Formats: sequence, C-alpha cells, structure tokens
Amino acid sequence: MSSNDIIVSLDIGTSKVRAIIGEMNNGAINIIGVGSADSEGIRKGAIVDIDQTVHSIRSAIDHAERMVGIQISEVYVGIAGNHIALQSSHGVVAVSNEDREIGEEDIERVLQAAKVIALPPEREIIGVVPNQYVVDGLEGIQDPRGMIGVRLEVEATIITGTKTSIHNLLRCVEKSGLRVSGIVLMSLASGQLCLSKDEKTVGTLLVDIGAGATTIAVYEEGSLIATSTLPIGGEYITNDISIGLRTQLDIAEKIKLKFGCAIIDDAAADQIFKVNRMGSNVDKEYSQVDLAHIIEPRVQEIFQLIRAEAHRLGYGEAPGGYVLTGGAVSMPGVLEIAQMELENSVRMAVPDFIGVRDPAYMSGVGIIHYVSKFARQRPSTAAVKKLPAVSKKSSSAKEGKPGLFERIKNYLSEFI
Repeated sequence: MSSNDIIVSLDIGTSKVRAIIGEMNNGAINIIGVGSADSEGIRKGAIVDIDQTVHSIRSAIDHAERMVGIQISEVYVGIAGNHIALQSSHGVVAVSNEDREIGEEDIERVLQAAKVIALPPEREIIGVVPNQYVVDGLEGIQDPRGMIGVRLEVEATIITGTKTSIHNLLRCVEKSGLRVSGIVLMSLASGQLCLSKDEKTVGTLLVDIGAGATTIAVYEEGSLIATSTLPIGGEYITNDISIGLRTQLDIAEKIKLKFGCAIIDDAAADQIFKVNRMGSNVDKEYSQVDLAHIIEPRVQEIFQLIRAEAHRLGYGEAPGGYVLTGGAVSMPGVLEIAQMELENSVRMAVPDFIGVRDPAYMSGVGIIHYVSKFARQRPSTAAVKKLPAVSKKSSSAKEGKPGLFERIKNYLSEFI
C-alpha cells in the first residue's frame, strides 16, 4: 500500500479530536481507521491552550495508527469558526498554449489571478473555490480543460480567515510531529459529501451542531455563498444537566449520551439511573423524564437561535430546507424538535461508510472526500491551502519565506 493511496483528516473539535484514515481504491474511498481522543485546550471551537491541544491530537493520531498499523506523517486539517469569511472574486488570463487549448497551467494561473484581492493585514487566504469558468464569454463551464479559447475567466469564492487562528491551528498540528498537507473549510467539505446536486442548486442550509459551536453554511446555485458560526452546541445541554442534577460535568456528559432524550413525551418513566451528586455521598435516582425536562428547553432554544441566524443571513425560508449534522444531532428527538422549531423540511446527514455511520464523523469524512475529489486532481482549485513542510528543528517563519517569495516571483513573471 503506497502512502499516496492514504488520506488522513484531522477534525479538531471542542469535545473530541478525530483522526480518520481514508484509503483510495480505484476512485472509491474506504475508511480504514478512526482515532478519537477527548479534546483538551479547545473552547467554543477555538484553541485556548496549545500544549493540551497538542496532547489531544497526538492521542487521536496514536489511536488511529494502532488501528491500522501505519505511521501517519501528513494530515489535512479541518478549519471552522466565526473568523471565516467568504469573498467573491474574478480572475482573467489569456490562454498560453499556441493551439489555444486550455490546460492545467491556465487553470492554475486564472485561480492565482482570482487570489489578487485587497485583504486587511490580519487576514489570510485559506483557499479558492471556483464557482464557474468563462471561456471567451461562454458562461457556466465547470471544467474548461481541453476546450479551445483565447480568454479564460473564473468566478470564484475566496475563503479567508484570521492569521492568528490559522497559525495557532498549524502550530498545534506541527508540534504534534505532523506535516500539514492542507487546510480545508469543514462546512465546504461536509457540503460536498452530504448535499445532493439539487439541494446545492435550489438553496439549502447545512447546520453542523458540535459541542461548543454551531456552523451554518448556505448553499445556492451549486456553491457555498455564506457561512456563520454560533457559540452554542451540545456542551450547553451538558452544562444544564450538570446544574439540574447537581453533578460533575463528565458524569453529566455520560448521562446525556446514555439516557438523553430531547422530547419529554418520548422519554421513558421506567428508565431509571443513579447520579452521584456534588457535596453528597448518597446517589440520587432520576428517570429519563426528569432528564428530558432539562434537555428539551435547551434544544428548542438552540434551534430558535439557528432559525434567527438563518433569517439574519436572508435564507430562513430556503427551498431545500435544513440538513443537520454534527455530534449533537444524534440524540433521540432532536430531529423532531428541529422540524417544529425551524418550520421547514429537515433531514439528518450521516456518512455512508462502515465504521463512521454517525453525524459526528461528517466533517472528518467530508475532508477525505473533498481532498480525494478536488485536491488530488488540481491542488489550486480546492479550498486547500498547500503549506511548506516545516521541520521540527527550524522555525516555520524561516522555512515559509522562500516559498512566499518564490510564489510572488512566479506570479510576477506572467506579466514580464
């Protein structure tokens, strides 16, 4: 098995860090290994402690390595958060071949031209997503390779993020002894995997509810057009259980996963469990109905906030409805409450691969799917940022500078 056949994704979340190993086999993806570790050092989707995050990443990678029996050296890292912004851009180049056939180099050059935009100093480009190509005025082209033309244009979406967030993420991965092959926007990767072509065309909202943050991604006319992150998630339900039952957070999390039900009417009164309360040596008994009385109001509030944010973005009545994914949506009753609160069609998306049939794995599997489909064919067309390899001995700044100057020199050479 050559290393080229293996793609490893790293999903650094608020509650879990997940490393997923995908094997490419004749164009098909097989998930051959999954490593998971409790996430330390992450709050509401943002890194707050680098050393703890590094330890969590290392634990997840070690777990995945032991499962498959290979050593992981490179990973594709998922990124999300309220610092992500989308910006439309337009690139134009002349076709370089003498026979006027559009090749890989022309696509590479037109995407580089689209990247030339004014950005504030604290922001950085993560990737470019081509929405459509235009060849000599003919619009709606998805892949212009092999076509004949004189002028090639691209309508693209530029994905940007704050340098602080991006560099802290990279620093954590590099300190774990891994090389970052690229950064992928998680809402883009998940959307490519779990939304149908029609859903992306008519207008659909993809809602990823994690532990500490909820990401809303709006798709319309086949492209990601807006994204927003709310600082709410399954962690809030756990906190409510901890306060309501007067128990520790880790016990509350276990109770939520084992006995949680989001609808009071569906909860079983005969489902009894004991809880070790804080400040007491005596366990107290509760029923699933007691637990549902705590969970239901918080789940309702989460979806009310999601609906309000969707309306703020201007897509509250999206024809394609809502598609839910993320670890927090797998609790019984969540889908029913979502349908009531969002007042639209709602479905749950689950990866259709053996071993990862859980909404919590959607982002990690989505990264592998995205990289296999886009990044391996044409590195620049994917929303994947190629990064210079950083050795453990030298600093990333020293290694990164020559690559930056080289890119600028190559870009300027087109106009000389």
